[in-house]
Amino acid sequence: MKTEIDHLVVMAPDLARGVAWCEDVLGITPGPGGEHELYGTHNRLFKIATPDNPLAYLEIIAINPQAVRPKKKQPTRWFDMDDEAVRAAVAQAPRLLHFVASTTDLLAARMALRMQAIDRGPAVHASRRTSKGVLHWQISVRADGQRLFNGTLPSLIQWGKPEATDPLRLHPRNSLPRSGVSLHSLAVQHPSADKLEAAYAAIGLTQVTVSPGPANITATLKTPKGLVELQSLGL
Repeated sequence: MKTEIDHLVVMAPDLARGVAWCEDVLGITPGPGGEHELYGTHNRLFKIATPDNPLAYLEIIAINPQAVRPKKKQPTRWFDMDDEAVRAAVAQAPRLLHFVASTTDLLAARMALRMQAIDRGPAVHASRRTSKGVLHWQISVRADGQRLFNGTLPSLIQWGKPEATDPLRLHPRNSLPRSGVSLHSLAVQHPSADKLEAAYAAIGLTQVTVSPGPANITATLKTPKGLVELQSLGL
């Protein structure tokens, strides 16, 4: 099982404000993304990959006001996007909310977290069309939509169909051009740092620094505007 940083999640009150924030704070215009019918969300994406984090990209996500969701059995949205406190904070300005880690064995990673008494949630199958083909993935999403540990415990994703021989062939990175922004570092703080470190070790995630303190995610990015820090600030 190999686990590494896949993407950062920035939630915006709407995609137009998310794009404007990206242009103002990071100095670039994000590329196109897609829609997630199950959760009624949509996104914009751009690559932030480096040799140390070859899969990394940043997702600006927002609730899609045009989405038509089934009237019955609507699942709680992922990443705490239905949480009132999260929505209130994001209504002020887009905010780094979470990050997602790619694993080569989602089942094993979920079981490893269960051994740490952490329920990361079941694997939800999803797909969307891109200019390079159809993206398929499985992602761990709890029924209550919670991120856990104030977003410092990553959601887990495995790209490709379960039977795929080359699951990363249709990873989003392959359809994203260089953006001029790259991931310099990702660090988290949390009052339960020991438990968080044990969880990271259990799934083999080594690129993220963990330290005790108030809950926070800090992503440092190299951008056309210099080094920029994005923080979750306990959200």
